[in-house]
Amino acid sequence: MTDSSLPKPIRKAVFPVAGLGTRFLPATKAIPKEMLPIIDRPLIQYAVDEAREAGIEQLIFVTGRGKTAIVEHFDMAFELEATMKDRDKSLEALAPTRIQPGNLVTVRQQVPLGLGHAIWCARAIVGDEPFAIFLPDELMIGQPGCMKQMVEAYNQVGGNLISVLEVPEDEVSSYGVIAPGKRDGALTEVMGLVEKPKREEAPSNLIISGRYILQPEVMRVLEHQGKGAGGEIQLTDAMAQMIGQQPFHAVTFAGKRYDCGSKTGFVEATLAIALEREDMRDEVRAIATRLLGLG
Repeated sequence: MTDSSLPKPIRKAVFPVAGLGTRFLPATKAIPKEMLPIIDRPLIQYAVDEAREAGIEQLIFVTGRGKTAIVEHFDMAFELEATMKDRDKSLEALAPTRIQPGNLVTVRQQVPLGLGHAIWCARAIVGDEPFAIFLPDELMIGQPGCMKQMVEAYNQVGGNLISVLEVPEDEVSSYGVIAPGKRDGALTEVMGLVEKPKREEAPSNLIISGRYILQPEVMRVLEHQGKGAGGEIQLTDAMAQMIGQQPFHAVTFAGKRYDCGSKTGFVEATLAIALEREDMRDEVRAIATRLLGLG
């Protein structure tokens, strides 16, 4: 691919964070679910760190009422930082939470009409550029991160990409699944998308996970798209319309995914990450051993 034919760089990312988090009530009555911490970092911080690693410059948060804490998390906390400096405490932990003015933009999703509608709400900021989408509920842990793996693949093939994972065949009915075409290593051509198919009807065991790179034309598809499953505007339906019109590939993520939209997935992520941290893994392993009666 010559310099003149290289795809436009991925500079912008959309984070749909307007959900009510009802599965985590009452914890999320006053605190956005995206601010719930895995150890000492909120979920949204993991997603933002992944975006920055991938070279993304502008973060677009699609928010709703009661979500101001997400924006404040990435603002400078002058009183806190001044107090910590006076007490000779390190500010290193706060460094990842600082986003330069202009690099964080918020738009409101005033009516809860689904993921596709949330993405469409960011159309004016996205403009005529390809962009990434992060679903913060899905915590993706890898080296490099999921989006960096996707951007590297995008630089080779352009078009639209989605992140996928292989799961056992008896689990496919719980997810969106791709109909695969030609495969080349971690890249798979996407011929179709099937939402929660029966096991015997699933075209593959490659499930869609919460990372996307899409061309701006998806906004025009969403604008004219009617409501789908659940009476909501579905992003999957819009992507399905683009298959065959533009290049569409899946990237099999080399890493681990934790579904932090569920309570058990949230606990699993907390335990798994704690066991990987040098500053606490021995103590956590001892605690788990004691609780399980294995000691």
